[in-house]
Amino acid sequence: MLQRIGRIALVLSLAGTAAAGATGLIYHGGPVLLGTTTVYYVFYGDWSAEATQTAVLTTFAQCVGGSSYYNINTTYYDGAGRHVSNSVAYGGSVADNYSHGRSLTDAAVKAIVSGAISSGAFPADAHAVYFVLGAADVDESSGLCTAYCGWHNHATIAGQDIKFAFVGDPDRCPAACESGYFPSGDAGADGMAGTVALLLNETVTDPDFNAWTDAQGFEPAAKCAFTYGTLYTTANGSQADVHLCDRDFILPENWVNVRAGRCAIKYP
Repeated sequence: MLQRIGRIALVLSLAGTAAAGATGLIYHGGPVLLGTTTVYYVFYGDWSAEATQTAVLTTFAQCVGGSSYYNINTTYYDGAGRHVSNSVAYGGSVADNYSHGRSLTDAAVKAIVSGAISSGAFPADAHAVYFVLGAADVDESSGLCTAYCGWHNHATIAGQDIKFAFVGDPDRCPAACESGYFPSGDAGADGMAGTVALLLNETVTDPDFNAWTDAQGFEPAAKCAFTYGTLYTTANGSQADVHLCDRDFILPENWVNVRAGRCAIKYP
């Protein structure tokens, strides 16, 4: 089952079957994403008026690797003791002009990713995360804005275990999917970047839904959804908590899997 993240509801697939460890988490024996994780974007729908959103999202993918923010994920490891690396690469983007209409199903999101791979636009990479990013007029019929802001899943595509995610435009439901801060000057851009960050964190630490959760089945990053680090004032008078390359971001905290465990915006 998919992992869905939103302010309104969390639909989770894996309940803990063992006692939580000292950090409040259970390792279920499954893989984490090792080495460099590549991020690919499918800009689905009409993004012609969304220059700020595309710029913010691109900067995030290009610059989050190596940051103290993403370094939190290195506190997660597999059964062989191999840790997630603080390494992310941006693999590029493609535009999809409503190939599956303006109201997507979960199956349609998978088909969009499959189509981008089968067309040769993207390689089939089991170490990547493929994000389908919906424009403002794109709905996701399984519960965008009423049950989630975005979700991640995995499936066999082109013979590989492909990890992919859907993120809707938070301007469709700002009270549910935006932070109220706008360091880029565009609250929708900042809200979408925050959801992309959370889903990336979840995917690398629990790509197949059998690695890290707490005893209630919550993935680590979900424990910190809509909580933020120490805020600072940006040039436009808004607030932010992470600076990547030349941009300020408002990103959700992530769960640090050391000692007693905690939500944090950076590690160490």
